Amino acid sequence: MRWELDINPRWKRDPNFYIEQTLTPIVEALTTPGPYNAAQSREIVTRIENIRPILHQGEENLVNPPRPFATVAVQALENIRPRLREMAAALLTFTTLKPQELNGATDRAADALEEFRRWLQEKLPSLPQQTALGRDAYAFFLLNVALLPYSPERVLAMGRQEWNRAVSFEAFEKQRNKDLPPLKLADNIDNWIVDAAAKESSIRKFLDERGILTVPNWIQHYTLRPMPEYLRALQGFGEIDDFTSPSRLNQNCIRYVTEPSAKLGFFWRATAEDPRPICVHEGLPGHYLQLCLSWKHEDKIRRHYYDSGANEGIGFYAEEMMLEAGLFDDSPHTREIIYNFMRLRALRVEVDVKLALGEFTLDQAAKYLQEKVPIDAQTARQEAIAFSTGPGQAIAYQIGKLQILNFLADARMQQGDKFNLRAFHDFLWKNGNVPIALQQWEYLGEK
Repeated sequence: MRWELDINPRWKRDPNFYIEQTLTPIVEALTTPGPYNAAQSREIVTRIENIRPILHQGEENLVNPPRPFATVAVQALENIRPRLREMAAALLTFTTLKPQELNGATDRAADALEEFRRWLQEKLPSLPQQTALGRDAYAFFLLNVALLPYSPERVLAMGRQEWNRAVSFEAFEKQRNKDLPPLKLADNIDNWIVDAAAKESSIRKFLDERGILTVPNWIQHYTLRPMPEYLRALQGFGEIDDFTSPSRLNQNCIRYVTEPSAKLGFFWRATAEDPRPICVHEGLPGHYLQLCLSWKHEDKIRRHYYDSGANEGIGFYAEEMMLEAGLFDDSPHTREIIYNFMRLRALRVEVDVKLALGEFTLDQAAKYLQEKVPIDAQTARQEAIAFSTGPGQAIAYQIGKLQILNFLADARMQQGDKFNLRAFHDFLWKNGNVPIALQQWEYLGEK
């Protein structure tokens, strides 16, 4: 709390915080599959009506936000009125709301967001350019929030070493596969969804047959579904997926997707070629499985505590773990995708640290990501914005994965021939909301 209230008070220094507090909750409500009953419809319109008072609080709190952050917020809210109206028009037939009620709330929200945007535009010339928190603040985060015994410089060195490894392994794989035909994009969205469902089922079978991880029978499925128009209108204001919740464990996880195309962003272009890399990270055995197992934990606190290093570390660890286990042996070019994902996660470490220390501007970070991964310009800018406004989150993937590898190695050496990979993974996934450092301390009985 000290980090969020005093050291990195985004509520004081980042206008994008208020976009996340207004538009993102609407996206989150709409990722639950419609149609929406009376209670759900009332919740949606309440979140829309909350936009004006939250933005008023934002104008009171944002005394002198950095100009790059304000510029990002201004750009994000361009054309917000037609986007909200498009959402409302598409949503009407899925709710119990009357047209005048939903349209009235939407127009009031659009008024408030446009006023907030104009207010930021007027302030831009007088705002400071500096965005970096500095080394002392970042070091505080690493030790006291992320529970990492590493300096910023050590984190940077860890990221560089993993970058070298990812680039080298990708080069080996590309050389090995140079004479093989490339992967093909899914023909259409229906075939893409069917292919993803079949491959998700094959992953469940693979985990069990190879003794890697237990997937209880009550776990539902990670599925793709066509994106409804009311969600399409709000793309960019939140993750377009529904991981269910502790009270909805009997429902499938859903990722909403648009038509497969070469124009899709970095991750979803790869998913249209082979759904398994994203399924492994986001679905099974990644986030969806880990969240469901954690939500059933006998310790109620562990059901709800959240640690990005553990959650994202597990998701990223699962990718290479499944590659090494042989899941992608039937698709050599998919192995290249995994190594390319590794390049991005390693590069995120460098970008995150250098943004926090003031060695990168937001624009420099976006250009660096675009050129070094490489990824499309839009994805690169979205990543750079997220890292700049929320320092520390981007390292969670790579540093969390490295912590897990250290944890596994220590467990293997301590237990010797008694070590059981499935048992280790079952513990890790079940306690996946808890920082890795604390999991290791508990599992190994360390003093």
